[in-house]
Amino acid sequence: MRKLALMVGGLVLVVALVFVACAPEEEPEAEYPLEIEMWIGLGGDLGERIEDMAADFNDMQDRFIVNVIEQGDYEEAMMSAIAAYRADNHPHILQVYEVGTGTMMGNQEVVYPVHELMADFGMPFDREDVLEQVSAYYSDLDGNMISFPFNSSTPIFYYNVEAFENAGLDPDNPPQTWPEVEEAARALLDTGDYTAGFTFQWPSWTQMETFSAWHDLPLATQANGLDGWDAELVFNDDARVQHVAQLAEWSQEGLFEYGGRGGDAGPLFNTGDVPMYIASSAAYAGIEAGTDFEFNATFLPYWPDIADEPQNSIIGGGSLWVMDGHTEAEYEGIAEFFDYLSSPEVQAEWHQFSGYLPITNTAWELSREQGFYDEIPIHNTAIEQITLNEPTDNSRGLRLGNFPQIRNEILDGMESAFTGDMSAQEALDRAAERGNELLREFEQQIAR
Repeated sequence: MRKLALMVGGLVLVVALVFVACAPEEEPEAEYPLEIEMWIGLGGDLGERIEDMAADFNDMQDRFIVNVIEQGDYEEAMMSAIAAYRADNHPHILQVYEVGTGTMMGNQEVVYPVHELMADFGMPFDREDVLEQVSAYYSDLDGNMISFPFNSSTPIFYYNVEAFENAGLDPDNPPQTWPEVEEAARALLDTGDYTAGFTFQWPSWTQMETFSAWHDLPLATQANGLDGWDAELVFNDDARVQHVAQLAEWSQEGLFEYGGRGGDAGPLFNTGDVPMYIASSAAYAGIEAGTDFEFNATFLPYWPDIADEPQNSIIGGGSLWVMDGHTEAEYEGIAEFFDYLSSPEVQAEWHQFSGYLPITNTAWELSREQGFYDEIPIHNTAIEQITLNEPTDNSRGLRLGNFPQIRNEILDGMESAFTGDMSAQEALDRAAERGNELLREFEQQIAR
């Protein structure tokens, strides 16, 4: 029996795949073209571009047809996959957001590791060419890549150039530290033209997970779970409490405006109401399309009293997981599709279109040779930031089971601190305690 145990939306959903113990049947000869289903959690322009990439691959050869099917957002895609496992009609490829990596890694019996897939079908796949901060996130303890990195991003600091000039701030010298962010926010508010100085999207990702890596602080023990499932959350220390408490104070003062969970804060920046914005590098396309003012971006701010200098940021986004239970001929098609997706030309075009990282060093170099960063320097900001220093155990990434639910506990805590319902210490203590309970639940699930 194979089990896929996932906790989604607070509910533990266990999918059991039962195989009858009998001699395996020979696969019938494949009838081409074979259809390959790829379920994604991206929509809009990004989803359409992925469909275009699949169509390009389909036009290049006549043996395989990759069908891209949008499943809503990332969580909806994962829930759809669970239901599909129950009905035994699951997709060949599933896009999973980065916080679902731990859950998928803990259930490897239901996936076909990408390093095995590419080797089995003789497809070149150079792990050393993948950006180290990306490859580490999606590799096992032996350094083998389990999923295919596809849409990796990192948060950066966007700012409204026109607003800076209006407030007498130098747009060529944006804030580099949190005290400088506070100073800039006060100058912006003094103009009377803005509702707040700064905001941010995805609060747990930007202000807890990436904040921790940026200051070389552990979010959890065991190298943030990369070295073992028995990790314990440790984000309720003085440094993180200080930061959340300061955000709460700035919120009460009006310097910071909380825009909500996920990407809900986007309109605050795009309308020009809030001139500073911490958001994903992949938010660039939406900002470019949704604003009528000049903007730029720089590295994330840091606290000089916590770290002498910043370390490196970590990734967000998602990766592609190959699911088990399909035919050898279909897997050959998936390997060919991944070979296409990993080519420097395709990776560079996807990076330049989306704002996601280029994934490979060769795609990064190709974009540089094409003059892309000379034209739009913002896109190089994200890559320089995530590769700023050699990753440490605190900044390689995260691999924590039930992490989507842990994120909700962190968000509950941050919001309680922002509203004044709890002190920052009480809020993070509660989030860490409940998060550790979720980690132990997951550890028990995968041990069954």
